[in-house]
Amino acid sequence: MAHPISLPETTQIRVLAADSNRMNNQLLADALTRDKRFHVVEGDPSASAVVRAAEAEMLDVVLLSPALEESPTMGFRVAQQLRSTRPETRIVMLLDACERGTVVEAFRAGARGVFCRTESLKSLAKCISCVHDGQIWASSRELRYLLEAFSEAMPMRLVDAAGATILSKREQDVVRCVAEGLSNREIASRLSLTEHTVKNYLFRIFDKLGVSSRVEVVLYAFSLGRSGSHAHGHATAGGPGRLTVRPGGKPVQASARSQRVEQELSS
Repeated sequence: MAHPISLPETTQIRVLAADSNRMNNQLLADALTRDKRFHVVEGDPSASAVVRAAEAEMLDVVLLSPALEESPTMGFRVAQQLRSTRPETRIVMLLDACERGTVVEAFRAGARGVFCRTESLKSLAKCISCVHDGQIWASSRELRYLLEAFSEAMPMRLVDAAGATILSKREQDVVRCVAEGLSNREIASRLSLTEHTVKNYLFRIFDKLGVSSRVEVVLYAFSLGRSGSHAHGHATAGGPGRLTVRPGGKPVQASARSQRVEQELSS
């Protein structure tokens, strides 16, 4: 006699939307509610309400507008607070226009993705799912903004929770060259190293930071750096999971990581 097979229930992603005003917020929440992948948590689009909800509701993803409570930058401050108090909650910043300054500030504040309102709701649903899975959501242009900002910034020293430096001075030199978009051969020429030595440095950098591509090295500094440390030229390591990302906002599956790491090391 055949026996019924019980299929495991799909766990919904717990999402909170905090848009710039109550009307936009309700429209966004209603749209997300129609997608069965999401459990939308109701809440006011205010800084205190978002923080309380993150603490009480065990949120997976928070959609944040930079403009909250009539302040154009309150959302960034909320993102910084959530990163400090609820690091397991992933943040997507909702941007009116994906301009260089707002994109860079979003990742510095702790966002794991940026979403421009000109894109479709279908794309937003995919963005939420990918960020929930530990991936970064950004277009190739937005990633370029980060690379440019990093290469222009003062040298950043990545430290662990105890304050110990993660990367050696030479590894930091390699990271700066990576941020400028240099190939292994160009890095070797600039730093007077062999290409094989550069490849070994990259392997150690990837391993120490828990990343798998050149772009992720730069994203790591922006998305995991704490605002207080950043002001002094430091970034604190210890974020959740490994990132998987490629330009265009299309994530690379984790199963392809080993192959891509080898490609990245040989670039």
